[in-house]
Amino acid sequence: MRIVSLVPSVTGTLSAWDRTPIACTRFCERVDLVHVGGTKDPELDRIVELRPDLVVVDVEENRREDYDELLARGLDVHVLHVQSLVDVNSQMSELATRVDARWIPLALDDPTPPRLRAFIPIWRRPWMALGAPTYGASLLAYLGVMSVFEGEGPYPTLKLDEAISRHPDVVLAPSEPYPFSTRQRGELETVAPTTFVDGKDLFWWGERTTGALTRLATQLAALG
Repeated sequence: MRIVSLVPSVTGTLSAWDRTPIACTRFCERVDLVHVGGTKDPELDRIVELRPDLVVVDVEENRREDYDELLARGLDVHVLHVQSLVDVNSQMSELATRVDARWIPLALDDPTPPRLRAFIPIWRRPWMALGAPTYGASLLAYLGVMSVFEGEGPYPTLKLDEAISRHPDVVLAPSEPYPFSTRQRGELETVAPTTFVDGKDLFWWGERTTGALTRLATQLAALG
């Protein structure tokens, strides 16, 4: 089956299912595959030229106008919408059915009671935070971490002073979409003690989810 993936999470998941796409975005970190632009600016003509049997998109990652154009050009497009940890099983099961693969459902225990309040920056200049409903916030909530900006939309824009005023226990700074690193530690630690986490563990769902839960739980346990 000829599949084009416009979602980094999906590219990794399909490859794990031995359904490697014929093309993907430049953000999918697969130098061995044909790239057809980015998640927000796909090369629609190139996608049509590849004559895929299926194009996979996601409501969060991709634009509605690109979806509409792909349909208008006669392509079969499968739409995913993952906003929470709970969504992963149903969305991956549907995708697996479309590509004749098998999804082994996540085995989720009872969530950890809330124990940490976190500022999770996802962008800088302007500052943006991880809020809800989002997969990343849901994943952290399952592990007992609540965003101090929960209730203010998925990705609220803010001033750093606003984060300071919420008195979070910790800053969890992901490596994407903004590449937070030790270069920003001094700035981030004006808010709270800072731990750097792999952005893919917060934002790439599917086959990566089980490992992400384990890795993040280990990091969070070290915070006390």
